[in-house]
Amino acid sequence: MTLATIPRYGRSRVDVMGDHAVVVGASIAGLLTARVLADAFATVTVIDRDRMPTDPVARPGVPQSLHPHALLEAGRATIEDLLPGCAEDVISAGGVLTDFASDVRFYTGGGVLAPGPTRLETVSVSRPVFEHVVRQRVSDIDTVDIRSNCHCADYLLDSSGTTVEGVRIRQDGDSRELRADVVVDATGRASRTPAWLEDHGYPSPMVDEVKIDMAYSTTFVQRPPDDRRTYLVPPSSPRTRGGMAAPVDGDRWIVNLQGVHGEQPPTDRDEFVEYAASLPVPELKQILEDHPWAATEIEYYPFPTNRRHHYERLDRFPGGLLVVGDAIASFNPVYAQGMSVAALEALMLHHSLADGREDLASRFFERTAPTVDAAWNLAVGADFEFAQTEGPKPRGTAFFNWYLNRLLRGARVDGVLTDAFVRVLMMERPPSTLLRPAILRRVLTPRWRLDRSESPRLNRQQEQASSVSTR
Repeated sequence: MTLATIPRYGRSRVDVMGDHAVVVGASIAGLLTARVLADAFATVTVIDRDRMPTDPVARPGVPQSLHPHALLEAGRATIEDLLPGCAEDVISAGGVLTDFASDVRFYTGGGVLAPGPTRLETVSVSRPVFEHVVRQRVSDIDTVDIRSNCHCADYLLDSSGTTVEGVRIRQDGDSRELRADVVVDATGRASRTPAWLEDHGYPSPMVDEVKIDMAYSTTFVQRPPDDRRTYLVPPSSPRTRGGMAAPVDGDRWIVNLQGVHGEQPPTDRDEFVEYAASLPVPELKQILEDHPWAATEIEYYPFPTNRRHHYERLDRFPGGLLVVGDAIASFNPVYAQGMSVAALEALMLHHSLADGREDLASRFFERTAPTVDAAWNLAVGADFEFAQTEGPKPRGTAFFNWYLNRLLRGARVDGVLTDAFVRVLMMERPPSTLLRPAILRRVLTPRWRLDRSESPRLNRQQEQASSVSTR
């Protein structure tokens, strides 16, 4: 399920059904969850072991904070529904409004995709700035309290062992209980809920892991204020190297180099430039060489596996407990799905709350599964382009990869195919839309048989892309 197939947020659908909810983790997933819970509970407390910064800076609890993050259309539209005006706040804080159709050069399928026929606006910004804006907007809600330097030591289970009734917290050296009607785990990949379930006699969710053995290195480079060029060059078999550059706040580009299956992007400056030069587009190297660097360090982050916990398959699960975000599933970050999946999960929680508190967890996990399916199949399906990738392969991966590769070859000269692909990538539309007859014909028809009337428009699009890349 994607943005096009999920009903939008509607405040009037949810009534207050409890006194207090607790969210463990002030991640983007945790903050958006708190926003949704504020409709249904008199008060909401978000706790996080980090001391929350007052400025938009990276924090220890988000080790990937200084690396690229993108908000796909599904996430942007959902967050705008939940927090009206959030996109404007992000732009005011330095975010850069870009058009995917004209500002982005996307190298995949052996070439650069042709510009799409319609404008696709996105806001490009660093993770610390985006998180700061969202955290401020959520903390402005009168009934939401965000507590920093607050560690969740344990869940509180009732005497029957069937319902979580709150959390035991440690804050500033003190330990005490925090009672709640609902507790939500938004602690990410480090979630301890699976182990806690086993310790208390519950089945732990089945876990799928797909090993991609990815690593990436990131730095920042000064950018002319009116230069919005974006370059995407994801690894693509047999090429195990990739990279990207995107405009972000502070008149900077964030420049990221990636490697999979043993490729290690360097943290030494000269080697970083050399690695960029090995990519099939020259612009990343040019940006690094032609502009002053805005950072003294090159940050490194490993991502060994895609990981998914199948909570929707459990036949027993304690009442009063939910799990969201990366604690359910985390995906190869090259595809930038994490924050948008978290936003859609918050939307699913909204619809689940609208149906009442009874069996809330099972209904939420069931609603969320198709959304996670869509993101998971896209990410790990692409990872299985590499023969070295290990793990359970989604059904139909071989066919879909064959078809997608053919579509992307066509998209190098056909902006309509680019537009269809990007809207799926942005989780705006489901992957099934790529098999619609109008798209299927364009994919399966050789280029020389396409209507000649389209050639002038396609040539104009390619000329526009060329002018964008050199401005």
